[in-house]
Amino acid sequence: MRQCRLVTLGVVLCTASSLGLAVPQLAAATPRECSYVSSTFRPTLAYGQTGPAVKQAQCLSNMWGGQPPKLPSDGVFRSVMLKKIEWIQGCHGLPQSGTIDARTWQVLYHPVPDCYDPYPT
Repeated sequence: MRQCRLVTLGVVLCTASSLGLAVPQLAAATPRECSYVSSTFRPTLAYGQTGPAVKQAQCLSNMWGGQPPKLPSDGVFRSVMLKKIEWIQGCHGLPQSGTIDARTWQVLYHPVPDCYDPYPT
């Protein structure tokens, strides 16, 4: 009985793996890919701000796969970026303020493997 369950589990895992279901895509950003500012420079950013730190946040947010739109790395914190940051914060259980604070920087550099919250339309 136990051997049958193990075989069944093995078949399910192999099938899911071959379909790409067992291992979610990770969205880990590497410093080389987003190098507009030092990874230790993490100022608080809000809607309307501009500069290289905003570019860094845009680049890091673009490491997320799937449904969310890719942001232009232009260094301007616009409404599209605000919406995406709020969604990322929600995926990590953070308050959805839209402000990039220390906790939000942390999740931009170390995102969850997948978010099950649908991206708002």
